[in-house]
Amino acid sequence: MAKASARHILVDTQEQCEEIKAKIEKGTAFAEAAKEHSRCPSGQQGGDLGEFGPGQMVKEFDDVVFKDDLGKVHGPVQTQFGYHLIEITNRSE
Repeated sequence: MAKASARHILVDTQEQCEEIKAKIEKGTAFAEAAKEHSRCPSGQQGGDLGEFGPGQMVKEFDDVVFKDDLGKVHGPVQTQFGYHLIEITNRSE
């Protein structure tokens, strides 16, 4: 069964998400941005969500984590919880 590991940053608006993504693209560490901005408890661990399988996260999140490129920052991704930046750190089939 497929498994993935990812980090994310959860914020309230698409604009916040885009601003943080721009900072990361200019060199801010993803983990530091997560600690500073994410409203998910995982933010204190740099946004690390650990390992999970398909269906354990909401569909919009799964669609990114199990289909898009590793090592890139994806988003803004809107879910019922808010707007996410997602970095896929590992994936196995």
